[in-house]
Amino acid sequence: MDGRDGSVAATVDRERPPGWSATGDPLVKFHAPEIVFGAGALAETGHAARRLGAVRPFVVTDPGLVEAGWVAELRGHLAEAGLTPVVCSDVSPNPRDAEVTAAHETYRANGCDVIIGLGGGSAMDAAKGVAILAGNGGSILDYRGVDQVRHEIPPLLMVPSTSGTGADVSQFCIVTDTARRMKVTIMGRALVPDISVTDPRLLTTMPDWLNAATGLDALTHGVEAFVSRAHNALADVHALNAVGLVTTHLTTTMTRPLDAAARTGMAEASLAAGLAFTNAILGATHAMSHQVGGLLDAPHGVINGILLPHVIRYNARTAPGRYRALARSAGLDVDGMPDEEAAEHLAAHARALADEVGVPRSLRAIGLTEDHLGVLAEHSLEDACLTTNPRATDSQDLEDIFRAAL
Repeated sequence: MDGRDGSVAATVDRERPPGWSATGDPLVKFHAPEIVFGAGALAETGHAARRLGAVRPFVVTDPGLVEAGWVAELRGHLAEAGLTPVVCSDVSPNPRDAEVTAAHETYRANGCDVIIGLGGGSAMDAAKGVAILAGNGGSILDYRGVDQVRHEIPPLLMVPSTSGTGADVSQFCIVTDTARRMKVTIMGRALVPDISVTDPRLLTTMPDWLNAATGLDALTHGVEAFVSRAHNALADVHALNAVGLVTTHLTTTMTRPLDAAARTGMAEASLAAGLAFTNAILGATHAMSHQVGGLLDAPHGVINGILLPHVIRYNARTAPGRYRALARSAGLDVDGMPDEEAAEHLAAHARALADEVGVPRSLRAIGLTEDHLGVLAEHSLEDACLTTNPRATDSQDLEDIFRAAL
């Protein structure tokens, strides 16, 4: 057969290079938005929103961005493009289900179209939540899990103001279930934004604690994506790059906040980590961190910084091999040592970096007690991120990791 009969298999077989197998590695589909990156990129938002069909864009942000002046600058760029934005700034850290509902009601009442998330992960997750409800209705909690968003959502344009969440390029939306005091993970390809605009200038107005937290979040994204069961060669490159960039630049942004090179490096780290984890998913650190954040309303990246070394050690007991490449990317000399030892060096390095940027050493320091561990472990089992952790886990395993981090 020469393939002219319409047989795809015949054509593929004829053209496959020697040694390639039809039943080899699975195909990889890499998801990414259009990306605009660089100092001054915020000026591109008006043009970008118009290309998405905006007339009355809906801007989801938070009071800190209003105070810092970035919302006013964004408004100006949108107005220059002939657009009339509606701004919702009633978003708190770890956005709540009720806040998403209220924001959606404002979106509908004003006849808005394109949705713009301006801020950290909380603002961008809330923006995604509004988009889900705009296209699908119901309660935001109806969409927990994987690929539950069945109908088309409005176009999404994301502008991150922190350097770590990756929400501007990811297929994740994290919302707090206030009744159960836990975070729910909503995941699906529909949630990958249409356009991501990263302007490193916005990072200079973060408070130090948020800079530290989001930087450690980017580190965790890189580590977990690289060892994920769903890792692939395309995502691996971004994961390793992110780990190296965080290690190189995070502490400099803490000591020299206006250092343009360091801020740009961390913006690149956040972007690379986001591209990695949206395509390779995550692991136990995030599954557990989401639950602590939902219970205590604590900063997500801070919790990651506490948990990550313990999860590395847990996973490395059965699957240490891939931690070697991560350790090298972090600048550690691990050549010639056993994989388990290389993984331990990486865990210690992650803890040392958390120390440098002022993150507490224990979960107890942020308010957790022994009494919380059982329910947190059970809730973590429900999180979609756990499905790609490299080591199988049960409730007792998770409780043990929580106890080690306590």
